[in-house]
Amino acid sequence: MEELMKNQMFATHAVAAAGSVTLGTALTYPLDTIKVLIQVGSVSNKQLTTAQVLDRVKTLSGHAGLYSGFGWLMLGRILGAGARFGTYEILTAFYKDGREDNYVHVSEAFMAGIAAGAVESVVSSPFELIKLRAQVNSASRIPSSDTVTARTAVSPLLARLLPGYSPDMRTLNHSVSLLSTLTSKHPNIIGGLKEYPWMMTGSGRPPSVCDVRRPLDIISLEGWGALWRDLRSGVVRDSIFGGIFFSSWQFLHRAMLDWKAVDMDPSPRSDEEIGPLSPLAVSLAAGFSGSVAAAASHCFDTAKSRSQCIVLPKYISMERRLLKWRLPGKRFERLTGIHPADRNILFRGIGLRMARSGIASFVIVGGYFLGINHLVSK
Repeated sequence: MEELMKNQMFATHAVAAAGSVTLGTALTYPLDTIKVLIQVGSVSNKQLTTAQVLDRVKTLSGHAGLYSGFGWLMLGRILGAGARFGTYEILTAFYKDGREDNYVHVSEAFMAGIAAGAVESVVSSPFELIKLRAQVNSASRIPSSDTVTARTAVSPLLARLLPGYSPDMRTLNHSVSLLSTLTSKHPNIIGGLKEYPWMMTGSGRPPSVCDVRRPLDIISLEGWGALWRDLRSGVVRDSIFGGIFFSSWQFLHRAMLDWKAVDMDPSPRSDEEIGPLSPLAVSLAAGFSGSVAAAASHCFDTAKSRSQCIVLPKYISMERRLLKWRLPGKRFERLTGIHPADRNILFRGIGLRMARSGIASFVIVGGYFLGINHLVSK
C-alpha cells in the first residue's frame, strides 16, 4: 500500500478523477436540486413544474439555494464514484485474466456494474441524506421570529427521546383549543400532552426536515442508522444504474472499435492493433449510457428521495421493531423500498435526472481524459 501511495502515476489518476467528478457535480447540481424538490414535493394529483420550483427557491433562498448541500454531494460523489469504478475495474480484471485482447463481454460488464453500484450506494448514502435535506430546506419557509421565541423547555422524557428539540407552543396551544370542546377532567391538559412524544411538535407530527438536517441533529434524533435510510431502494437504484451504465458503455465501445476497424487493411487481429478511440467519442458514449441508466433506475431514486425526506425519531423505530411492524405494499415494493402511496409519482423528474446523469457522465469521463493528458504532459 505504501508503494502504491508513493507512485506518482496513482496520484495523477486520483487527482484527475477527483477533479472531473467535482466539475461534473458542480455543473449539474442545479438540475439535481430541482429534480429532488419535484420528487419530494409532488403528490399524485399535483405535479410541481420546474418553473414553480425555481421561483420558490429563488424567493426563499436566492440563486445560492440551487447549490444548497453541494459540498456534501461532492464529497459523496468523489468517494462513491471511486468505489464504483474501482470495484468495476477489480471485477473486470478477473474476467480479462488470461485473455489475449483484454476483452470484456457485455454480460460481464453488466454483472460487474451491478456489484459496483451496490458498493457505491453504501458509500454515498449518508452524504445523499444530508444533501437532500439541505436542498429541501432551501425551498422551505424559515419560521417567523414569534414562532421561534414561543418555545419552552421540555420534560426529561422528551429530552431523552428528542434531544435538542423544543415543542412549538403556538401549535400546541392550537391543538389544545381543538380539544377544549371535549369533556376533560385533566387539570393541566397542556402539561399532559407535552409528556407524550408524538405531541412534541404540538400537532402530533415528527419534527420538520428543516429542523433535522445537520449530521449531529440527525444522529442524535434518528440514530446512526438514519444515515443509511432506505438502503434497499438505494442499492437497487445504483445496482441497476451501474449494470446498465457499464454494459451499454461497453457495447458502444465495442461498436466504435468495430466501426474503426472496417477500413483498416490488413484487418486487425486484436484491439491493440485498432488503437485507442478518441476521448470525445468515449465521453459521448458515457454520457448516453448515463442517461439510459438514469431512466431505467429513476423510480427507485424517487422512492429513496421521498424516504430520506421523512424524519423518523429513534423511539418510533424502536416501537416498530417491538411491534414487528410490517412494511406496506406488495412484495416487490417491500423488497425495493417503494411505498405504495408513491406508485403514481415514481417517474416525476425523470427528464431532469436523465439530463443530469448524461451531462455528468460526459463531463466526468471527458474531464478525466483531459486531466490525465494535462498532468502527464507536464
